[in-house]
Amino acid sequence: MQSIRPSRRTKTSTPRRRAHVALLIETSIASGRDILRGIARYVREHESWALYHEPHGWNESLPRWLRQWKGDGIIARVYTPGMAEQIAACGIPVVDVLGAVPRLPFPLVHVDNNAIARMAAEHLVERGLRHFGFFGIKGQNWSEQRYAEFCAAVASLQRKPCEVPLYELSFNAARTRSWERVENKLARWIAALPKPTGVLVCSDQRGPLFLEACRRAEISVPDEVAVIGVDNDEPLCEVCDPALSSIQANHTRVGYQAAAVLADLMQGSPAPKKAVLVEPQQTIARLSTDMLAIDDPYITAALRLIREQVHTGNLRVDTIAHTVGLSRSVLERRFRTSLKRSVQREIIAAKIKRARELLIKTDLTLAMVAERAGFKHQEYMGAVFKARLGETPAKVRRQSKM
Repeated sequence: MQSIRPSRRTKTSTPRRRAHVALLIETSIASGRDILRGIARYVREHESWALYHEPHGWNESLPRWLRQWKGDGIIARVYTPGMAEQIAACGIPVVDVLGAVPRLPFPLVHVDNNAIARMAAEHLVERGLRHFGFFGIKGQNWSEQRYAEFCAAVASLQRKPCEVPLYELSFNAARTRSWERVENKLARWIAALPKPTGVLVCSDQRGPLFLEACRRAEISVPDEVAVIGVDNDEPLCEVCDPALSSIQANHTRVGYQAAAVLADLMQGSPAPKKAVLVEPQQTIARLSTDMLAIDDPYITAALRLIREQVHTGNLRVDTIAHTVGLSRSVLERRFRTSLKRSVQREIIAAKIKRARELLIKTDLTLAMVAERAGFKHQEYMGAVFKARLGETPAKVRRQSKM
C-alpha cells in the first residue's frame, strides 16, 4: 500500500493591519449622510478600513476620544479654523470635504459650486424668468462662490447684465435671534423683489425658512417667486410647502473621491495640487419651480387657481374666467396666446400631475387617488391616463416601485 505523505504546510503570512480612519462628518443633514455612503462604497470596493464615527450634528464639538486617538487618517467637514487646528494636531493625513475654511493644509474634495450655480440658473432661465435673487449664508465661502457664479450664469444665459439681489443670514441667526424677527425681515426682502423672480437658496436647509417667509409676505410660490435649493435633501424638500426643487449635488461621489485621496495619502503619495471638484448630478424639479414666467397677470391668476383648486373636481372654465375677472372667450384667447393651449387642457394636465404624485408617493387606492386629483371617478381617470400618457394609473404606480 502506497503511503500518503502529509502535505507540507505553507508558511502563513501575518495579516496586514487595517488602517484606522476617523470620519468627522455630521449625520444631521443629507449631504453628510451621502458623503458617508460614498466612503462606505469605496471601502467595500478597495480597502478594509476600521472606521471610527459617531452620529452628530454640524455644530457639535469634536469627539473627546480624538485627542488620544492613534489612527491613520481622517476625513472631515472642517467648519472652523479651531477645528482645523485640533485635527491637524493628530499628525496624520487628513482630507477636508467641506471647503468652509480657506487655505487649509489639507487637500479638499468638494462639490463644484460653480457648476451647481450654473445648473440652477439654467433651470430658472428655462422657465422664462428675467429677475433673480439669492438667499445665502453669511461668511461661508461655498455660499459666496455659488452666489458669484449664479450672477455670472444668469447674465450669460440672458446675454445682458443682470442684478441679482442678495440676502444672507449667519448659520446661527434663527437660534440667536427672535424667529419672528428673522422671518419678518426676510419676508420684507422677498416682497421687494421684482415679480416674477427666481431665487436660488444656497442649501436645502434654508428652504423651509425661505418658503415660510414667502407665505408671510403673501407671495405665491412658484407663480411670483420660483425657488430652488441645493443638495436634494428629499425629506426636507418634500416637507416644504410647496415641495422644493433642488440640485442633486453628488455628495456620494465626494465621499468616494475623498476616500481615494486619503488612501493615497496614507500610502505616502503626495496630496493633490488642486481641489478635487465633483460635478452635480441633475436638477430635481418639484412644485416650487413648476411655472412659466408670464407677463399676463390674468393668466398667472388663472394658473394659480387651477393648481390650488383642481383637486376639488368642481373647477370649470366659466368659474375660472369669472374669478379672474374676464369673459370666457377672452380668457381662452389669452390662454392660447400665452401658453399655446386651452384652459380645459391645462385643467386636465393639472389633474394628471396631481394623480401621478399621489400614485407615486402614497398607497391610496386608485379610487381615492381619482377623488383627490379631481377626477369624477376611477374609470375616467384611467381613460384620461390611457389617452394622454399611453399607460394606466396602475402601471404608473408599479413602475415607480421598481
